[in-house]
Amino acid sequence: MDNEIYLFNKLHKKTSRKYIDRMVDDKINCMTKSKEYGYDYWDGDRRFGYGGYKYDGRWVEIAKDIIQRYNLSNDSKVLDVGCGKAFLLYEIKQLLAEITIVGFDSSSYAIKNAKEEIQEYLYEHKAQDAYRYKENEFDLVISLGTLHNLKIFDLKKAVQEMQRVAKQKFIMVESYRDDTELFNLECWALTCESFFKPEEWTWLYDEWGYDGDYEFIYFE
Repeated sequence: MDNEIYLFNKLHKKTSRKYIDRMVDDKINCMTKSKEYGYDYWDGDRRFGYGGYKYDGRWVEIAKDIIQRYNLSNDSKVLDVGCGKAFLLYEIKQLLAEITIVGFDSSSYAIKNAKEEIQEYLYEHKAQDAYRYKENEFDLVISLGTLHNLKIFDLKKAVQEMQRVAKQKFIMVESYRDDTELFNLECWALTCESFFKPEEWTWLYDEWGYDGDYEFIYFE
């Protein structure tokens, strides 16, 4: 398959990271706390995750790019798998007031702390559990920075469910191209379960029948 796009990386590369500092900062216990996906992960100390994931408008340009690439309109229907606080969905809704948006995340904390204007469109659900939607129900289903947090058997379920309910799809995950990027990823990642090179990811996508767009972020 050859549906690789470059959309999220321009946001990813704006953040600087101190890889060794995180690795030696009681990382095992930090990983355990992070995987609760509660306050500490989203809004606590940086050692546990985002270090304060507040709305700051950073998703506006990504929302514009997504709308353009997938020809979204006020008549479209979009699902975000692993939406977190759903700032991307919020921006899409700001640009297309009548569009139908739906988002779910395994973190009840993230859903409760999404922007009030869109909380009615969000709910708690795991990416690997069956989706309550019919085939091709959504014009676009996206999952950004979520699926690498699943073990491979759950990853398969999530990818196939996205494929089933979507006309167009876009997945972004963490990956690595060489030993340096693998080392940096292992230092930085707190919740990642699936460590694969790009060619391994695309092989899995082919095996599971996924034919949508995909993107990889690297820790250079």
